[in-house]
Amino acid sequence: MPAGHLRHVVLFGLALLVLGAALLLLGLGIGSTGFESFLSARHDPVALQIVWDIRLPRTLGAWLAGALLGLAGAVAQGLFRNPLADPFLLGSASGASLGVALALLFFGGSAASAQWVVRLGLTGAAFLGSMAAVMLTLLLARGVQQTLRLLLAGVIVGVVLGAMKDLITIASADILQAIQGFTLGNTGLVGWSACAVMALACALCLLLAWALAPVLDGLALGEATARSLGLPLGAMRAALVVVLALATGAAVAQTGLIAFVGLAAPHLVRSVVKTTHARLIVLSAAMGGLLLMAADLLARWLIAPQELPVGVLTAVLGGSYLLWLMHRRTARGTAS
Repeated sequence: MPAGHLRHVVLFGLALLVLGAALLLLGLGIGSTGFESFLSARHDPVALQIVWDIRLPRTLGAWLAGALLGLAGAVAQGLFRNPLADPFLLGSASGASLGVALALLFFGGSAASAQWVVRLGLTGAAFLGSMAAVMLTLLLARGVQQTLRLLLAGVIVGVVLGAMKDLITIASADILQAIQGFTLGNTGLVGWSACAVMALACALCLLLAWALAPVLDGLALGEATARSLGLPLGAMRAALVVVLALATGAAVAQTGLIAFVGLAAPHLVRSVVKTTHARLIVLSAAMGGLLLMAADLLARWLIAPQELPVGVLTAVLGGSYLLWLMHRRTARGTAS
C-alpha cells in the first residue's frame, strides 16, 4: 500500500477516534437533569453518581455496541460478497427477540427492571437466542460452504423465529411493552457490567476478524481465486460466522435490536477510503461506535427530558443515508 494512502487511512481512523472521544465527553452532560449534573459533579455526590454510574457507561456502551455492529457488518458484507448484507442476516435478531420473550414470560418481569436477576436473565436469553438462531441457520444450510444457501437459511430462520416471538407476545400481552422496547433498541439500561462484556467481545472479535481478513480479501476476487491462493475456505468461513454471531449477539443482548448501524458503517468507511478488509473492519468498528453514540445523544436530547428509542433514530438516519446512496448511484448510472 502506498505511503500516502496508508497515511490517509491512519488519519481517518484517528479522526473517528477523536470525534468519538468528543461525543463521549458531550454525553456526560446530556440527560434528564441537563448539564447541571455534569458541572456540579465535583461537589455534589448525587450528580457525580449520575455522571459516573449512568451517563458514562451508557455513552461508552453505545460506542461499544455500535463498534460490534459495525465490525459485524463489515464481516457480513465481505463474507457474503454483498454490500447490502447486515449483521442480522443469519437470524440472530429474531433469535434474540425470541429469547427475550421467553425470558420475560418465565420471569414475569420487565426489560426496565432494576433487579439484577431479571436483567441478567434477559441479557443471557438474548445472547443464547441469537447464538441458537445462527446454529440453526448453519444446520439448515449444511455448513458454510454455499453462501447463497446460508443466506436463504438465515432468512427462513429469521421469519420462523420472529413468528414464534409474536405468538408468545400475543399469548401473554403483559410482556408486549417490554418486547417493544427491546425491538426498538435501548441503551438506557447499559451499565458497567454490560460495558465490560461488550469490550471483551469487541476485543476478541477484532483480533479474530483481523486474523481472518485475508480470506475476505480473497473472496472479494472470487471464490475460485480464493481457492487458488490456498486458503482453507471452509474452516475460515466457519470462523468468520462465529465472529459475526458473537459480535451481533453481544451487542443485541445489551442494547436490543438497533438497525442500519452495521449496514451503514462499512458503506461510510468505503466512501472515504479504499483499503483491505483488515483495516476496513477496524475502521467500520470505529464508525459504528461513532454512529450509535451520536444517535444515542440525539435520542436523549431531541425531546428532553423524555427520550426517543435509539433504534428508531438509527433506522431513520441510516435508511435515509442508504436511500440517498441508491439515488446517487442511480443518477450516476443514468448519466453514464
